[in-house]
Amino acid sequence: MATIIDGTLDAAALLERAKSETGLSDWGDPTFEERFGLAVQHINSIPMDAAGRQAAADNINWLLTDRLNFFNDRKIYPLDEEVIDHPMFATGEPRSGTTLMHALMSVDPDARALRFWEVMHPSPPPGVVEGEDPRLALADEEWREINTKMWKWLHCHPYNDMLGDGLPEDERTWAFDFRVMTPTAWWRVPMQNLSMGLPTDSAAQNRIHKMMLQALQYKRPRKYWVLKGFHNFRLKEFFETYPDATLVYLHRDPVQVAASSTAMMRDIMEGIVGKIDLVAEAKMHLERVRMSIANTMSNPLINDPRILHVRYKDFVGDPIATIRGYYEFTGRELTPQAEAAMRDYLANNKGDRHGKFEYSTKLLTDAGYDIDELNEEFRSFRERFDVPIEKRD
Repeated sequence: MATIIDGTLDAAALLERAKSETGLSDWGDPTFEERFGLAVQHINSIPMDAAGRQAAADNINWLLTDRLNFFNDRKIYPLDEEVIDHPMFATGEPRSGTTLMHALMSVDPDARALRFWEVMHPSPPPGVVEGEDPRLALADEEWREINTKMWKWLHCHPYNDMLGDGLPEDERTWAFDFRVMTPTAWWRVPMQNLSMGLPTDSAAQNRIHKMMLQALQYKRPRKYWVLKGFHNFRLKEFFETYPDATLVYLHRDPVQVAASSTAMMRDIMEGIVGKIDLVAEAKMHLERVRMSIANTMSNPLINDPRILHVRYKDFVGDPIATIRGYYEFTGRELTPQAEAAMRDYLANNKGDRHGKFEYSTKLLTDAGYDIDELNEEFRSFRERFDVPIEKRD
């Protein structure tokens, strides 16, 4: 069945191809096919050559077949009986230390973290696979392709050298839901990040996340989950899904967040679509930071007792002490074995091991912003969370 007709992706044909290949037809959501059609319309609006359009079709087929198999697994195995007990989450603005926080917690021998090989190919549940699971080797090869294509990304995100065993953000668990399309889910497709514009449903997206955790812990040794995601816009739905969860919320100077995020996206997107408009990128990231900070300042759930607020400055100053404080906050012990593993990780995984990540607030001044004015704009946020102005230039 042709899924590309006259250079255009055919949504109905793509859906039929996935159903034919899997022999399944339950998408797990009656609104899915309509939403998928909107995603395909977006992809069709992007100028691509024939190779790019074929890459999009192949990537879509991967996600669609994953989705069908994932929801079918819940009919085969009693996955909904799995209890996700007191999970621990790191959250905060991008570039605020959440990835390192998550990486350190993930080496705790009593903890379990999501792995890319699991969320990239989530069916069947790993606990039912006998012997060595071939998905890890498959994901390793996929990440070698990513790292070759986007080698600069390793400068700002050296954790990608973990390949298939790397640590995805929580949002990656619903890549096959087609509500957002991000480079980490769509790297084979020459397209920009689309994080807004498609219908979102935070409750539904959190349900998929929980389903993923249930599938991944099924028939495996009991451990507690340590996770990372950008949950600040979804706190209500987050706590409805995980009422016994805790969050450690890292806070960093918003001006540096915007500058670092701009540089990071530059390094990612140059490997996908080539040079990008850095002025437009800086404006987009600053507006996103503005929206996020406004949400942080106005959301009553930011004061929820299940959230521990931590300064980025304190975390980078003493990561182990910060994590120990979070463990105490949750009522868990940071065991000597866990602390030793974390210190070993810090000693053997330097942040600049693939080259130094360079960024500057000049990215913002080049876009027409006055740094002193931005610092004043975010004064109330910094005062509330005792976040100092970072001096890097």
